[in-house]
Amino acid sequence: MKIARISHAAIQPDEGLAALAGLGGGAVSSFTGIARDDGGVTAIELEHYPGMTEASLHRLIEAATARWSLLGAIITHRVGIVPVGAPVVVVGAASLHRAEALAATAFLIDRLKTEAPFWKREHYADGTAKWVDAKVSDDARAERWA
Repeated sequence: MKIARISHAAIQPDEGLAALAGLGGGAVSSFTGIARDDGGVTAIELEHYPGMTEASLHRLIEAATARWSLLGAIITHRVGIVPVGAPVVVVGAASLHRAEALAATAFLIDRLKTEAPFWKREHYADGTAKWVDAKVSDDARAERWA
């Protein structure tokens, strides 16, 4: 099972993780990214390049399944306006053993942050908004998988 999807609606993390758990392995690992209040932020807005983004997510899953013995992997990423406290992304991997599921999950989120074409704008309580620049720390985390 390999699922990569973009959602304009609220993400339900348990849906994809339940599908991974149903594959009969011994381990399901996941990461859920939540929109956070980073200094007065009320919501984040995520834009993407349709078609290109989905292809990028599928390539990441293919890379993870080629590197580790996975039974399945998922990436669900929300786009549009996401209020603080709501899930933005869910990444998960299922395998027979925990080490592979954990490593694959870390790989997927680290590489997603630098390779998938998403753009993020923070909306603030005072009505202003600003685009968020790429982070050097995200590049460093992704590079460890090279």
